[in-house]
Amino acid sequence: MRLVDSHCHLQAARFASDADLVIGAARLGGVERILVPGWNGWSSDAAMALAERFAWIDAAVGVHPHDAAAVDDGEWSRIAALAGDGRVVAIGETGLDLDRVFSPVEDQLRNLRRNLRLALETGKPAILHCRSSPGARDAQDSLVAELRAAGFGSAATANVFGNRPPAVIHSYSGATDYARAVLDLGVAISFSGLVFRSGEEASTAAAELVPADRLLVETDSPFLSPPGTPRGRNEPTWVRITAEWAASTRGDPPEPFGERLVATYDHTFPRARPRQ
Repeated sequence: MRLVDSHCHLQAARFASDADLVIGAARLGGVERILVPGWNGWSSDAAMALAERFAWIDAAVGVHPHDAAAVDDGEWSRIAALAGDGRVVAIGETGLDLDRVFSPVEDQLRNLRRNLRLALETGKPAILHCRSSPGARDAQDSLVAELRAAGFGSAATANVFGNRPPAVIHSYSGATDYARAVLDLGVAISFSGLVFRSGEEASTAAAELVPADRLLVETDSPFLSPPGTPRGRNEPTWVRITAEWAASTRGDPPEPFGERLVATYDHTFPRARPRQ
């Protein structure tokens, strides 16, 4: 099966000693595309450096909700300037986290709005983190409201993105009506090893209803290790486990499913220079 990892933090400290080996293992394991999102200024720079060293790796730049209160206007201006670079194919990781709330909610909302504006200005999709406390859905409902308020799903957004998704819900978690709501806005959905955890059973139903041209998979490395892998550090090579789950859930043969994965990734994250 052909594979992509649409969300992988290879610049994280847990890969500091052996990132090249991890990247090589992923390539040998069939992973043809990796997107490395930033979460603040430093990590956005580091993502771009990886994309420069490895021509088949892509970068995203943006500010995570955890860092929303820590990134000042100067750091944000630098991130916004980086967004126009050809190595950058997306904006983020951004979004809302109303579970851990490492940044105040108002700071998270302000940060999300500026990341969404940047996505619309550059024509590069926003990568969206969304977490509520167990049993709650306030983050999901707030995110849908913010996307609508920003114009996602409107003719103006279609003029910028055409038929491409203007955003990707990364590491999907939530009820099926949430999936339907973001799909109605033209957004793509990516599934991670989170789907194997207790309490995430609704992800199976969500995976069944996502159109093939808007379905992606990811590891969110070094986090969210799937079953049968070391718990201390997830790696992009293990995206195969989630891809096999998604194909099985949808009743899709592995090889055609893998072909569509790569096509969906390339359609969602086009880039100026060819991938090797």
